[in-house]
Parts: sequence; structure tokens; C-alpha cells
Amino acid sequence: MTISASARRRATAVIGLVLAGALALSGCAATAGDQTIPGDTSAAVGEWPRVFENADGTTTEIPVQPKRILSTAVSVTGTLLAIDAPVVASGSQVGGVWFDQWADIAQERAVTNLWSVGEFDLEAVMANEPDLIVVATSGRDALTDQVADLQSIAPTIVVDYGAQTWQDLAVELGEATGLEGEAQKTIADFDALVHETADAITVPDGTANVISFNGPGQDNPIARVGGSHADLLESLGFTVEDPDPAWHTQAQQRADFVWATYENLLQLTSETTFILSADDDTAKRFAADPVLANVPSVAAGQVYGLGANSFRMDLYSSTEIVEHVRDLFS
Repeated sequence: MTISASARRRATAVIGLVLAGALALSGCAATAGDQTIPGDTSAAVGEWPRVFENADGTTTEIPVQPKRILSTAVSVTGTLLAIDAPVVASGSQVGGVWFDQWADIAQERAVTNLWSVGEFDLEAVMANEPDLIVVATSGRDALTDQVADLQSIAPTIVVDYGAQTWQDLAVELGEATGLEGEAQKTIADFDALVHETADAITVPDGTANVISFNGPGQDNPIARVGGSHADLLESLGFTVEDPDPAWHTQAQQRADFVWATYENLLQLTSETTFILSADDDTAKRFAADPVLANVPSVAAGQVYGLGANSFRMDLYSSTEIVEHVRDLFS
């Protein structure tokens, strides 16, 4: 999704809410196609059926508001849970476990664990009787080759979580599930947390970078300006150092990270470094590396973990990052 398409989708969602509110104020009766979930005040937003624009260029008609959603992609499930979508089953990550940042919520809501990433079981899908199936086009939990089989069971939508922020994905899923209001509220609440935290902290002088540190002989991805991690830190008041794209070791450039060699870490200039997927104790491995001793952030003693769950950005992990940054700098 391009930035303009993303902005258009979010703007359309807001307009839809405004129109829905106007209809409610005018006392318009619900049409026969409207679906309502008890206690869900936003469920009457929009009409059914509705057509969802898939990430692969196809469309999917969703006949009624879903009440039993099955997510084949564990990376999407967190955002579905964040907007209170009725998720009944989901694929899980390697090892057959949920992501830590929302594992307790999945347990509370009795979400069935379908399979570990890389696996697929059509009978398990059928057994959960979904009325909407969500498939991802990218990442290790993508199942695009199975879409035709899944479509034989229930309406199946295809999303690309790797090409957008979790907020844009929330808007997209809100449209598919009739939970536009929940999506907008979730985003607004998070934005409020970010603004409050930005006002409460003192950002260190200079710039900051975010590194997924793997050590010598390995690629060490560095977050790019414009990516989700950089965007979040900039929202908190940091100025993020943009790594040289020429350092990238993969065939195709990425908008979110530069895959850099260990040696190129020596060329970084920021006074603050955040280590991805790490707590502060784990981040000490970077600071203790003798080859990196003259890297400005190491010399300044300003190397921090961004959080153990900071790799996969969703509402829950992003909230953990913000709260950790607040604890570090307030």
C-alpha cells in the first residue's frame, strides 16, 4: 500500500464514521442488511454485504458482519484482538506459541491455536466454522497458495501487514469486520499515550538509531527513517539516523530496514542506540563488544533495549515500547 492509499483508506474510515453518526442523529432506522452485535455500539456502522479490496488485487464479498473470525497469520491476530474482533482461531508463531505481548488476551478470549507458522490444516479451519478468514501475503505466516481452499469454507480476505503500519492494518480490518469505531478508538488511545509520553520525557541530545544486533559475520538490520520503528521514535521526539541504503546486502531494497554488515555498524553516528528485540540487559552485549567501543552511542553509554517484543509492531508491542521509553527518559 502506498502512503497515499493508506491515508485515503484512513480518511475514508473517518468519513464513514461521521456519516454513520449523522444517520444515527437523524433517527434513521437500520436497514434489513445491518448486523448488530449486542453491546457493540459501532456494529451498525455501514451496510452488508460489503466488498473488501484484497492486497493481491482481488476483491472479497463479506455478506454479513463476521462473528467467527479465523486468522491464518499470527502477525495479524494481534491487531484483530486490539480492535476487539471476534477471533475464534489463529495460527501461531514458531514453537506453536502466541506472541508474548498479547498471549494473555488470546488465552482469555479462548482463541484456538491452529498450527505453528509454516504449517496448514484445512480440516482444522473447517472445524472452527469461521465466517471470515484472514490471510497474509507476506512474512513467514503467509498462506497465499491456500486462498482458494480457504474460500471454499468462508469469505477470505488477503492483507499485507508488512507494507503498512499496524494502525493502517487496524483500519483495514475494521472495514472488513464492521468494527471501524473500535479501530479508530484504538488508534486514538494509542496516539494519546504517545503524545503524553512525548511531553513527559527528555530526549537525549543528538540522533538515535535502532539495530537488530546479530554480531560479526551476520547481517545487522538497521531501521530506516519512514519505517514503523523510526516513525514511533520520531513521534516521541527522537531524531532517527537513516542508515546508508548502499549498506544493504539483500537483492531488493526495503523501506523499513537496511540489512547491514557488522563492519558497517562502525559508521553509525548516533549518540543513542536502541537494540531491537532486546531488553536493557541484552542490549549490553552490543555495548560490551570491543570492536564497537568507539561507536558514539557506546562511547556515550546510551545503548538501550527497545523491548523483547519490539520486532513485530502491533498495538501491544508498540505500547510496551512507549512505556519503556517513558521509564528510561522521564
